Amino acid sequence: MRKMERTQWAVKFVGKDDIRIDKEHPVRPVGPRQLLLKIEACGICFSDTKLLRSYDQHPRKAEVVGGISGEELLEIPSYVPGSQATVPGHEPVARIIAAGTDVRHFSVGDRVLVQADWKHLPTAHSNAAFGYNFEGALQEYVVVDERCVVTKSGEKFLLPVSETPSAASVGLVEPWATVEGAYSQEERKGPLREGRMLIVFESSSTDRKLEAFLEEASAGEVEYVDLSQGDQLPKPSTEGFDDIVYFGSKAVTIEKLEPLLRAHGILNVVLSGETIEREVAVDIGRIHYDFIRYCGTTGSNPADGYRWIPSSDELPPRGRILLIGAAGPMGSMHVIRAISLLGSKSEIIGTDVSDERLNHLASLAGPAAESRGINLQLVNTAQRPMGDGYDYVVCLVPSQQLVAEAIQAAGSSGVLNIFAGIPAGTLGPIDLQRVIAQHIFLIGSSGSTTADMQTVLSRIEAGTLDTTVALGAITGMAGVPEAFQAVQNRTAPGKIMVYPQLHDLGYLTMSDLMRTYPSVARLLSDGRWTPAAEKELLECCGA
Repeated sequence: MRKMERTQWAVKFVGKDDIRIDKEHPVRPVGPRQLLLKIEACGICFSDTKLLRSYDQHPRKAEVVGGISGEELLEIPSYVPGSQATVPGHEPVARIIAAGTDVRHFSVGDRVLVQADWKHLPTAHSNAAFGYNFEGALQEYVVVDERCVVTKSGEKFLLPVSETPSAASVGLVEPWATVEGAYSQEERKGPLREGRMLIVFESSSTDRKLEAFLEEASAGEVEYVDLSQGDQLPKPSTEGFDDIVYFGSKAVTIEKLEPLLRAHGILNVVLSGETIEREVAVDIGRIHYDFIRYCGTTGSNPADGYRWIPSSDELPPRGRILLIGAAGPMGSMHVIRAISLLGSKSEIIGTDVSDERLNHLASLAGPAAESRGINLQLVNTAQRPMGDGYDYVVCLVPSQQLVAEAIQAAGSSGVLNIFAGIPAGTLGPIDLQRVIAQHIFLIGSSGSTTADMQTVLSRIEAGTLDTTVALGAITGMAGVPEAFQAVQNRTAPGKIMVYPQLHDLGYLTMSDLMRTYPSVARLLSDGRWTPAAEKELLECCGA
């Protein structure tokens, strides 16, 4: 190893809002089933700041409850659930520099990208993740266990990477894959076959058209509750329902029904000509993290409530697209992706409250939009409204108020994609009457799959995608606290890449490089990061 055989520099979360740089963090020895990764680079994500704020209350910081035995977990030195200090960082590229005697799927020398979302290892309310209840990559070296990064079915969470792309470009695969994943979900347009269904009656209408609907639905189990006859709703449980069909219009009842949904469940509100009397307090976080969905009909046929659900979450090939919070690091990725997919004469409106950030986005995305015949408008909503009538709206700011405003901005048959991760349990009032009457579909997604990451990685290696277009700053370990502050305050000009092997390098934006490292700045391409600039930085800083 380079300088120290037993200790290293690491970023550590030791409690809520308590971040420290540990200059003597141990380099763990590898066990028979383990690998030692040397971290080349790791991005900072807004999700890291959520972990910092919630710490041991974060659902991914909890103990693993399945997929691996307690005895096996005790063998993994980087397993740090609950109140134990952790090392964040889930957007890394690394090199395997040591492997245990029983490792079968990887070899020393492999360059790898880490898929951090270990869904095969559940926690009580989520799943295990690299950089959460297992130490992450904001350190020089980290041990991972092959039982965590290879599932029993053979899926691998360490993806091979060639030597060609820069560390920064590969470190940006995960956020780009998250963007890709936001549009890759397929939606179901009817009840889950063989699923659990709850049918709730509260409407005065008796025209329910249930027989044909139930025959077509093919639900495995159907439970009925008639509130007008004094029946009581079941209590929330882990079992939950895949579909709830509610014949009624009372906001208070809708609010009681949502907690009864399983993840990926659908609540179908059948109004039968009635009107919801007020806004409904909706758990917006569950739309994003649990993939729950709302649909409904102003008529009396529950089948009509499902029919208008779009088959996928992808952008339309042409239309008016609104991206709220477009000038942030993740927002710029959404804008660039939209430009690459939409047809000519489409319109993209990106909003922010900072002219500086909007101007930066214009420099990144403007030329590409112009070349494709797309009308790109960047709007400071502190000065003018965002407008309405959009075919597709993406909310990139974790604000329930903005979600409510986005519903008003969506046009008939529009889609609202809640990308920003508002915590589950966050109730926000929404105009569900408008959602149902105008067929506005609310979607959300969390994280990415290995398939999403492979898609982005293949585009990088084919030269069709430059992920570093989103890179706004770099830092070594010394600048990490300032970098986290920039992410929390939303002042970062783009994504931030950390080089853990560079101890003393401070936080630097791309524009800072000419003043501090002119030899590196001269190797940028139109202000963008390049493999040559990265190589020069590492040489300048003695890596």
